[in-house]
Amino acid sequence: MDTPKAYALVTGASRGLGRDIAEELAQRGFPLILTSTNSRIEETAEELRDRYGIPIVTRIADLTNREDVLRLTADLNDHYELFMLVNNAGMGGSRSFSEAPTDYLERIIDLNIMAVTLLTHELLPNLKRQPKAYILNIGSMTAFNPCAYKTVYPASKAFLWSFSLGLREELKGSAVSVSIASPGAMATNDEVTARIQRQGFWGKATLKSTQHIARKCVRQTLKGKRHIIINPLALALSCLVPDSVRVPLLSRIVKREL
Repeated sequence: MDTPKAYALVTGASRGLGRDIAEELAQRGFPLILTSTNSRIEETAEELRDRYGIPIVTRIADLTNREDVLRLTADLNDHYELFMLVNNAGMGGSRSFSEAPTDYLERIIDLNIMAVTLLTHELLPNLKRQPKAYILNIGSMTAFNPCAYKTVYPASKAFLWSFSLGLREELKGSAVSVSIASPGAMATNDEVTARIQRQGFWGKATLKSTQHIARKCVRQTLKGKRHIIINPLALALSCLVPDSVRVPLLSRIVKREL
C-alpha cells in the first residue's frame, strides 16, 4: 500500500496489544494518533518516532467518560484525516458479580461498549472521506464463551462481535472495511502469562504473544478480513463443546483466579 497522509487512531496504545498494534502500523510507515489514560503514551510515541521516523500525535483521554470521548472525536475531526480506527482499549477482570463494586461494572460497560460505539459513530464521516479506510475492533474469544466470575466482560465482547458484523454489512460498498479480531489469552507480561498457564490445558492452548496477535490483526485488517481468528484451536473448542459443558468448565477455571 502507498503510505496515506491520513492517520491511524489506536486506543489504549501505551502498552500491551495496543502498543504492539501501533508498532506494526509504524513499521508500515503509517502516521499515528495514540490515546491512553496516562502520560506513558508519550514514552511510547517517542520510541516509535525515533525508531520509524513517522508523525505521531498523542492524546490523553479517559474513554470511560462520555464527555472525554466526544471531546476527543471533535478534536480529531477538526484537525486530522483518519484512514483507520483501532478500537483496542478494553477492560475485564475476574470477580464475583454479586460482590463487584458498581463502578467496576460500569467501567467495563463504558469502555467496552459506550466508548467503541461513540468513537466509531463520531469518526465514521471522517473515515468515509478517505479512498480506503478500516475499522479494527479488538474483541475476544470470550464473546463465544460466557462464564461465571466474568459475566459482564464476555457479554460486552459479544456486543462488540454483533456490532462489528452489523456495521460491516451496513458499510458494504463504501470505502470503510470493518474487521473484528478474536484473541484468546494474551501474554502481556510475566505475571499474566503465569496466571493463564496455571489454568491448565485451556489457558495454554489459547495463549499467544501480543506481538503475534498485533501482526496478524494489522495484516488481515488491511486485507479487509471480516473475522480475524488468532487461534483456530480455541475457536474450534468453543464451537464443538456444548454450552452445558463449556460454561461450567470455564467457570471453574476462572474461579481459580479469585
